[in-house]
Amino acid sequence: MVFMEVNGVGYEVQISLNTYSRLQDMEKGKLFIYQQFREDGQTLYGFFDTAEKQMFVQLIGISGVGASTARMMLSSMRPDEISKAIAQGDHRTLERVKGIGKKTAERIVLELKDKVLKLEMEPGQSALAGNSSEQDSLHALVALGIPRALAESAVKKALASTTGEPDLETIIKKALQHI
Repeated sequence: MVFMEVNGVGYEVQISLNTYSRLQDMEKGKLFIYQQFREDGQTLYGFFDTAEKQMFVQLIGISGVGASTARMMLSSMRPDEISKAIAQGDHRTLERVKGIGKKTAERIVLELKDKVLKLEMEPGQSALAGNSSEQDSLHALVALGIPRALAESAVKKALASTTGEPDLETIIKKALQHI
C-alpha cells in the first residue's frame, strides 16, 4: 500500500509488489488507478503501467478471482508472464501463486486465453513497448503505409545498426533503409 497525494488530498492506494519495486526509489511518480466500488466502501488500486492494470481488470472479471487474489498474482508474476502462461495453457505456473488452486488456475486459462491471444495480436501492442522513440518511429512507419510487421522488423534492424541512444529521426531514416 502507498499513500498518494493529489492536490493536497491523501489517498490510500493498494499496489502490487511489482509496482512497489518500480516505485520505491521515486519521490514523485504516476500510477494508473482502478477504483473499485463495493457496498462497504471503495478501494483504489494503483499500477505502474497500463499492462499491469489491464491484467488486473481481466483477472477480477473471472468468477472466484477477487481484487486481493489478482493483486497477489501481479505481485508474484509480471503481466507478460501471466499472459504467456495463459496463452500457453500453463495452469501449473499460475497455481504457484499463493491463493490460486488448480480449479481457479484452469478457469483463468479457460476464460482469458482468447482475450490474451487477441491482445497480443492487436495493433497497439508491440514488442518495442519499452522505448517511446522506438514506438514513435514504429507509428510513423505504419502511418506511411508500411505493414506493422515489416515496420517493426525494420526498426529493430535500425536500432541494432546504431550505437548509443538514437533520436526519432535517425531511427526512422535507418529503418527506411532496411525496408
